[in-house]
Amino acid sequence: MALTLRKLLPALALIGAAAVMTGQAFADPVTLQMWTNATNDPLKGIFQGAADAYHAAHPDVTIQITPIQNESIGQKIQLALASDSPPDIFFNQGAALLATQMESGKVADITEFTKSWIGDVGAAAGNWAYDGKQYGIPYTMHVVGFWYRKDLFEQAGISAPPTTMKELDDDIGKLKAKSIVPIAVGGKDRWPDAFYYDIFALRLCGEESMKAELKAGKLQDKCFTDAGQVQLDFLKSEPFQPGFNGTSAQQGPGSSAGMVANGKAAMELMGTWNMGVMQSLNDDKSFVDKIGWFPFPAVEGGKGDPTAALGGGDGFSCTTNAHAEICADFLHFLSSKDVQTQMVKANSITIPVVAAAADAIELPVLKQVVDFNSKAAYVQTYFDLALPFGVGQALDDAAANMFAGQGGASAVVDAVNSAG
Repeated sequence: MALTLRKLLPALALIGAAAVMTGQAFADPVTLQMWTNATNDPLKGIFQGAADAYHAAHPDVTIQITPIQNESIGQKIQLALASDSPPDIFFNQGAALLATQMESGKVADITEFTKSWIGDVGAAAGNWAYDGKQYGIPYTMHVVGFWYRKDLFEQAGISAPPTTMKELDDDIGKLKAKSIVPIAVGGKDRWPDAFYYDIFALRLCGEESMKAELKAGKLQDKCFTDAGQVQLDFLKSEPFQPGFNGTSAQQGPGSSAGMVANGKAAMELMGTWNMGVMQSLNDDKSFVDKIGWFPFPAVEGGKGDPTAALGGGDGFSCTTNAHAEICADFLHFLSSKDVQTQMVKANSITIPVVAAAADAIELPVLKQVVDFNSKAAYVQTYFDLALPFGVGQALDDAAANMFAGQGGASAVVDAVNSAG
């Protein structure tokens, strides 16, 4: 089943020059069901184009894609893995979430089929590996920072992005004085709220103790309670839009991403996928020239390195119901330079797992993000993925409840330690 340019035909118009695949043809046709969280273009179309291109080169293999809304896909996957008919390929963010999913016995070990090329993916593949075995492949990595409207900052007299919490608080006041919503947040989905707690802890806690306690699933260091207090103090400034607890993060123009895309809010703390999301929520594509990005500011008195980043990655795993060799081969295709480059050019991903694909980045703001990621002291996996699944959900819920006015400084610590 070697993939050749001659076999790709019209599919090349979307994907471009294709990577060389390995594997053997099947005597009978094979259909693999694939669940993704890409419900909007451009990424939705790129995945479909990749499936079409792969089928053009391997007529005996069909990839049927089912897009599922991001906030629903995690629970649907959990239920599917507990059933007798999970999808063959499923969206996965690796780390402790994947470890939890592996307890179902339905996640396939694809080590044998990836060992000849896994090095091309680099260190990013580590979050999808356990005990020396590979259980998934990422197609992008990401970090969290503030996406902001340069035009709204200018209206408020803000000449440069803030680098400290004091400067951020001052800028929030300047934006409010101009009747501009300082920060949009998708509180309805809860996980965007947790970004704040995670980064406050990242800025306050020393790297060694933070990583050790996340690994143990127990938060004992005082810095984690201090992070809760810093979050409560920040909330007192009322930086978010009215009704933020009922706002979705990415669904529709009224979402937090849509508010920034359409100039209804000045900032949003979000991952590097946000440019692609905002593009899908704004018909005026020239808005990208008005978008800037800056890392989360330093927190005064913190032990954490201010250049450390919060982040993770997106990828896919195969289930034991799938033809593991073919599934792994398709994941190899998704992580190839050509498909990665297509994703980058569409601004649907910012940090590709194949470094060479980053050469296709054109927007200066995205180059800035990649540069920050490359120079970060380290990238800490999102707390809800670094912790076991149930414990991570408890953390997200506690952080979101604080945004809703419920819980004191120790709320997150108490929730995690009770769930662990």
